[in-house]
This record gives sequence, C-alpha cells and structure tokens, in this order.
Amino acid sequence: MSLTFGQIEPAVFQAYAFCTAILGLKMLIMSILTGLQRGAKKVFSNPEDVKTGGKLAYNDPDVERVRRAHRNDMENILPYFAISFLYMFTGPTVTVAVYLFRLVTAVRIGHTVFHALVPIAKLRGLCWAIGFFTTIFMATQILLHFRP
Repeated sequence: MSLTFGQIEPAVFQAYAFCTAILGLKMLIMSILTGLQRGAKKVFSNPEDVKTGGKLAYNDPDVERVRRAHRNDMENILPYFAISFLYMFTGPTVTVAVYLFRLVTAVRIGHTVFHALVPIAKLRGLCWAIGFFTTIFMATQILLHFRP
C-alpha cells in the first residue's frame, strides 16, 4: 500500500479544532481549580506561598484529588491531541470523525466532573474507558491506513 495523505475535510478539521480548544481550556482550568482548592483549604506546596493561617502540605486529599484529575488529563488528552490530529489524515467520514471528537470531549469533561467535583468512581471509570478506547480506535485506524 502506498503512503497517501488524504485531504482533510473542512468539517472534520473544524470539529477537531473546536474540541481540541475545549479540552485545552479544560486542562488550563484544572490548574485554576487546583489553586482554588489550595486557597479554600489553606494548604500550599511552596513555603513562600503559605499565608497567615495556612500550612505547607503535600498530601491534602481534596487538593490531591484535583491534581490526580489534572494528571489523568495530561496522560490521556495530550496523546489524544496527537492521535486525533493524525486520524484526520486517514480520510474518515465527516460523521464518524466529528462524532469521535465530540465523544472524547464529552467523556473527558465527564471524567473531570466525576473525579474532581462529584466523585462517582463507576461513572469516572466509564468516562475514562470510553475516551481511552476511542483514542485506541483512532490510533488503530492510523496504523492500518499508514502501514508499510
């Protein structure tokens, strides 16, 4: 099979750009959420940040919950950005590509809600799995399309 790069449908790129921007903003908001949680709990990770009445702590369960959600984003969303970008070059149908991009965006937002804001382990796990396996599907399509 020869290596071919299909033309990216504008609607596919538009969906990719939109969903990538949403997920990028979501990841940035997680940094703010961590800071807000630290401020609310008056626990800080740097000695120079400790305010009157606050303390230096690295293990506050509420702060760590938000940090774990943010780390999970970095472990899953960053690979998704690269894989979904490459997926556009496989020539997917507009409907399938747009649906996959929207699906991952929705479940990653759901994962954050059910991990950091309203902890519900089963729903958090379901959201993670849907996003993970959707990304695996796209990666598999890339491998099949561009195999040597």
